Amino acid sequence: MSKAKSVCDRVYAVGGSGLSAPEDAFVYIVDAGSELVMIDAGVGYGINRIEDNIRSLGLEPAAVWHIIATHCHIDHIGGLSAWKERYGSKVIAHELDRAGIEGENNSLTAASMYGVDYRPVKVDMLLKGETEKLRLGDMEFSFLHTPGHTPGSISVYIDTTDGRVLFGQDIHGPFSDSWGSDL
Repeated sequence: MSKAKSVCDRVYAVGGSGLSAPEDAFVYIVDAGSELVMIDAGVGYGINRIEDNIRSLGLEPAAVWHIIATHCHIDHIGGLSAWKERYGSKVIAHELDRAGIEGENNSLTAASMYGVDYRPVKVDMLLKGETEKLRLGDMEFSFLHTPGHTPGSISVYIDTTDGRVLFGQDIHGPFSDSWGSDL
């Protein structure tokens, strides 16, 4: 397994195939000064490796105060429960994917495709509408509702000294009626 990788100023890849567990979607850490913001949490199998990767950057996993769930699929949200239990991290997601994340409709998580039992969590901050902005730490995070892959898929962007960074996880698909995809 590789160690965490710097993407650009204040942004690091800490999870994903080759970094944590093979089933994990890419997991990113944004160093927002007074806190760390995580983009997605992986399937859950690689949490210890993700924690080690964060520490390898000289950062502490306990500083992950917010986790942004880009959509409700298991490879992005399976680790949420562990982060909430260990560190009290707050989950941010779009209201249209809340039912999957909170366990009201498990088929939305696509967990059966991975053979994973999903442990639902409460979404602490629900995004609504097409665009929103939140200040987390010393950075402004812009949220764009980008439905298609799932009804509540979001893309997130931030501005760094290296330029604008867009997190657009799975906007390319795959697409399935079983989880509400809509090309």
